[in-house]
Amino acid sequence: MVEIIIGIILILTFFFLVWYCIKSYNLMVGFALMATFWTILALVGNAISPAATMEGKGIIDVLADVFTEGPGGYAKSILVNVFFGAFFGRVLIETGIAATLIRKVVELGGNKPRITMSLLCIVVSIIFMSMTGVGPVISIAVIVLPIMLSLGIPSPVALFSFMGSIMAGIFANIVNFKQFQTIYAGFNPDAVNYTYNDYFTIGMIGLVVTLIVTLVVSNLVLNKTKLKKAWAVAAPAQNNNAPAISWIAVVMPVLGVVLFKLPIILGFLLAGVYAVITTGRMKGGYIDVCRMFAKFFTDGAVDVAPMIGFLLTLAMFNNAAKYAAPYFTAIMGGFIPQTTLLMCVAFAVLAPLGFFRGPMNLVGSGTAILAVVISMLPGAPVAFLYPLFAITTIAPQHLDITQSWVAWGLGYTKVSSKDYMKMSIPTGWIVCIIMCLVVYILQGSVSLI
Repeated sequence: MVEIIIGIILILTFFFLVWYCIKSYNLMVGFALMATFWTILALVGNAISPAATMEGKGIIDVLADVFTEGPGGYAKSILVNVFFGAFFGRVLIETGIAATLIRKVVELGGNKPRITMSLLCIVVSIIFMSMTGVGPVISIAVIVLPIMLSLGIPSPVALFSFMGSIMAGIFANIVNFKQFQTIYAGFNPDAVNYTYNDYFTIGMIGLVVTLIVTLVVSNLVLNKTKLKKAWAVAAPAQNNNAPAISWIAVVMPVLGVVLFKLPIILGFLLAGVYAVITTGRMKGGYIDVCRMFAKFFTDGAVDVAPMIGFLLTLAMFNNAAKYAAPYFTAIMGGFIPQTTLLMCVAFAVLAPLGFFRGPMNLVGSGTAILAVVISMLPGAPVAFLYPLFAITTIAPQHLDITQSWVAWGLGYTKVSSKDYMKMSIPTGWIVCIIMCLVVYILQGSVSLI
């Protein structure tokens, strides 16, 4: 009976968290509050009826696990990747490589708006296989969006196609993979053995599927509207083009991991040095070069600073969810699918709940669902469950108006959230349905019991 009562309270707080996210309140504070409240509830429940998750642990042990070991473990395993990914993003921007690729695409597309839009989306998705952070997104956006708008592409379509192409790249983004892997490993340590190379095929399929769906939706909307050059923004002053030999730097980190099994941080460093050398930026003495690299890292750290606090409090929430899982299971355990087919169908149908940081979103309130699923299906292969949770996180989150750079884009282009969501929500759902089918085709033969 205690488990049922606490489970009901937890579900009510769960809905509160979803509402909190929809209202776009501060997520760092929100997750810290939720982690605290869930930990208190779990401790009260354990005091009345001991739970297996707290066996052998005292109150201080639980508090240390949630508020110290959670953020500490997350910092050790993922934040360094986030920082170096942001560093590499700054290198691509400051050396002019990203801007050069975009300009070359515009030259290739000429005055054909649909072709240019498609080529720009492809290049942006490739760039964001390695880049991360709101700073790099905005730095690319202020180049790409004015180009699209000057070609007469309506601002809602321009913004949507740009955000969709970022989402495509994130499917194969290695920093993003490490982030979700760390969240998953908090509930199932076997996740550390599931590598980016294991995930790479699904990530690349996700990139291609997302690009296709985004461009199809964009072109269907364009068919109903008239191209009109009614909005103009002066693009930032252009630097000299980066030489073609430097362009490969964009995909070097991913190639290094996939082909040569290099550690990702080493991949970012080597690609960054290569970019600087091939663009002729390795000038001056040793002190000047060191100062330049230090600035790249500092600027990159600033780019991702807003999300660092959020990620650390999310780690607290993840650990609190471990202790709350038995009470969620008491309420929801009977609803967890027991076969791969039903699981894929459930994820496909419920995918829209990944929007607004909802219960299908790992970088939101979805960690509680992950905890329940793993507690009910402890033998379920990581290679099956991880992609499903990644899909229903990536697709909704990176088209969501609660995403920081989407919110910025809405203000920058003066697009209403209603016009944007008419395209973003159906697109995110379609991508999830297709990718859940892909997971079933690739992994559906495994057993969950």
